[in-house]
Amino acid sequence: MSDQAAPLAPERRCALPCVLPCVLGVCLFAGLLLLGNRLLADPDTYWQIKIGQQILSTGSLPRTDTFSFTMYGQPWISTQWLAQVLYAMAYTRVGWAGPVVLTVASIAGAFSILAWFIRRRLDSVSALFLLMASLAIASPHFLVRPHALAMPVMVAWIAGLIAAADRSRAPSYWLLPLIALWADLHGSFILGLVLIGPIALDAVLKEDAQARVRMLLRWFVFGLTALAASCLTPYGLEAILAARNILNLGDALPLITEWRPADFSRLGAFEICLLLGVGVALFKGLTLPLMRIVLVLGLLHMALAHVRNITVLALLLPMVIAAPLAGRFGRADDKPKTARSCGPLAAAALVAIAAMSFFVIAGNRYAPASSLAPAIAALKERGVSRVLNDYDFGGYLIWAGIPVAIDGRTELYGERFMVELDNAMTLKNPDALFRLLASQRVDATLLRRQTPAAQLLDHVDGWKKVYADNDVVAHMRDPSARHTAEPEIKPASH
Repeated sequence: MSDQAAPLAPERRCALPCVLPCVLGVCLFAGLLLLGNRLLADPDTYWQIKIGQQILSTGSLPRTDTFSFTMYGQPWISTQWLAQVLYAMAYTRVGWAGPVVLTVASIAGAFSILAWFIRRRLDSVSALFLLMASLAIASPHFLVRPHALAMPVMVAWIAGLIAAADRSRAPSYWLLPLIALWADLHGSFILGLVLIGPIALDAVLKEDAQARVRMLLRWFVFGLTALAASCLTPYGLEAILAARNILNLGDALPLITEWRPADFSRLGAFEICLLLGVGVALFKGLTLPLMRIVLVLGLLHMALAHVRNITVLALLLPMVIAAPLAGRFGRADDKPKTARSCGPLAAAALVAIAAMSFFVIAGNRYAPASSLAPAIAALKERGVSRVLNDYDFGGYLIWAGIPVAIDGRTELYGERFMVELDNAMTLKNPDALFRLLASQRVDATLLRRQTPAAQLLDHVDGWKKVYADNDVVAHMRDPSARHTAEPEIKPASH
């Protein structure tokens, strides 16, 4: 009996590569739906949907700014227009539940693809450890924003490149639609093009001297074709050139939370996972091929330099190190399953996701939590048209139809304007505030209560406070407003 049963054991285990991606996808989908309102906590969500609505209503893509009064009419293109349109369509049809479900499905899909890739190379324990670390690191960045819709495309694209390198082959040209889609969803597609180089070198260095030139040529041709495919967007080459505007922000980047360096002043999931990874590598004596080391260090540098890239590290690093880990700790104990055998399980997962989506959309209980509504209502009642606002308030004002001084479209405003605006808001140069108010003909402000400029306007003639709560204060230009109270001068005590 035992002799006959033994050969069947691998067959019973071989469903696991399908089980992990499906179970993870369904569980992650369900868990994120429970946290749906948290995904709506980013003010940029408002202007993303607003731009999508504008595209749908006009039937054309933006070429100039129409939402601010400081940059009105200046050249600007949306490198994430497709994601914005998808969000706008989802919101129009079913309210806030639409963008939430769309985002949650994309995130769950990205991690399912990642799980499938890793599980085909590593045993279940190692794969699960990597996936849990990846989720812990990336979860703070799960938001209703275009980068979430690009996640599954990014993972699938890089998975295809690394799988080709692992097999010492050139990538399949069937991957090209992915980079074209990525270019329409989010500007980060530039990273997908850049990573072709080091992954190609990883594949080339595995070959003997005679075969290297042929392998390099095949990857080079694929890279050129991928570059051409990424230009198959309504903006063409402009989408690639637009990336320069972000990279040229210089001193303005540290002013934006997501572009700041990683902060280790408090112990968090990123630091814990990073330290654990280093510890395991040192304890087990893990070694990587040269170009895999370059990829690891490059992704780590990106994450340390800019907080927004932590998600990129979380999604791509496990794929980069999966094959070397398999060589060190042992490969997956399961045979790859065919599409037919995985089909029923995948279908069951899709049915579960569809049922949860229907339930959530029918309930439609999602709504962004914003404390700005009363302040914005007070400004709208007074018919203001040029509001000087804090950076994070721009999305709310655009949603309300009020022209803004600044919002999350950092590439539009540029380094000089953003630095000057910060100097004015923080009173590093008080004269800069009054020059800004005059030159931009500002008729109202909407600032955080602790913003130095807001506190100063409390004591400046010609400005009247029209709304205030514990977090927000709004002022309006009023020539009759006077602040004549003088501080009491007490005699010196002896």
